[in-house]
Amino acid sequence: MKPIFAERVTGSAGKMRVLVTGLAGFTGVHLESALRSAGYEVFGLGKECISDGANYMAADLGDTPLISAWLREIRPTHIIHLAALSHVVGDPLGFYQVNVLGTESLIQAIVDAGITPEKMVIASSANIYGNASENPITENTPIRPMNHYGVSKAAMELMLSKWHTRLPIIITRPFNYTGPGQSERFVFAKIVAAFRRRDSTLSLGNIHVSRDLSDVRYVSRIYQRLLECDSHNVPVNLCSGNTVSILQAIDIMSDIAGYRPEIEVNPALVRADEIMTLSGDPSLLGRLVGPLDPIGIRQTLQDMYNAVA
Repeated sequence: MKPIFAERVTGSAGKMRVLVTGLAGFTGVHLESALRSAGYEVFGLGKECISDGANYMAADLGDTPLISAWLREIRPTHIIHLAALSHVVGDPLGFYQVNVLGTESLIQAIVDAGITPEKMVIASSANIYGNASENPITENTPIRPMNHYGVSKAAMELMLSKWHTRLPIIITRPFNYTGPGQSERFVFAKIVAAFRRRDSTLSLGNIHVSRDLSDVRYVSRIYQRLLECDSHNVPVNLCSGNTVSILQAIDIMSDIAGYRPEIEVNPALVRADEIMTLSGDPSLLGRLVGPLDPIGIRQTLQDMYNAVA
């Protein structure tokens, strides 16, 4: 049988080329810096238009022919797929259109382009675990997603199983992460921005939820190392093993900013399907990428505070 991919390629002068979907997003911006520092030539795909037209294409993930034609031109040796609807609240159908069908469209474009990526890293989510029956959560913990975002990522993983014999895929299950540049739609960035403005009141949902929280710059280095590891066709938790509650983050920010706003628990922000604790086991991750020290939560929040205009 003829291989599904026709050839293996490298970029100019043997330089490795990596395509990152969602490059213009929060994670993508930090990831691009990490990849360029490691010597990769970086190309981006996303819905947003950015200035670097030579190495970036704005397109809908569902446009398989357009993406396939572009892939034949740029000939990436590696692919990191980050593009997704990533907020847990939103249009239910949108999650499946982007996270499941969009991912399938991207893979079909790769197949149609006849290229052979040496490694594909595809972002799922720790949300697929839901309110897990065990902590810390390992990759063998049963999945029980509790919202459409988590269900769509679980469905994406099931869809990817049909490609495992033909593509060198690593599926990451990122736990929460934050850092400079994150939108205030996400709770830790919202907290930091409120302290930076010195708001008198901070309106939040359940302040007792706890999350395994990483720094986006740590996450970016992990993605870069996963491109270079020998394993594939495995899911891996992308986590630090360090859990912090919303209340703990508020305490740290109070110390950094030198004041404390009134905390108002807004019932409209308390989710009925809230996951109370997400704590990951990074053991497999450590075996895949080697030693990599996480950035401490206080340093992350301090850097976010300093970066807010």
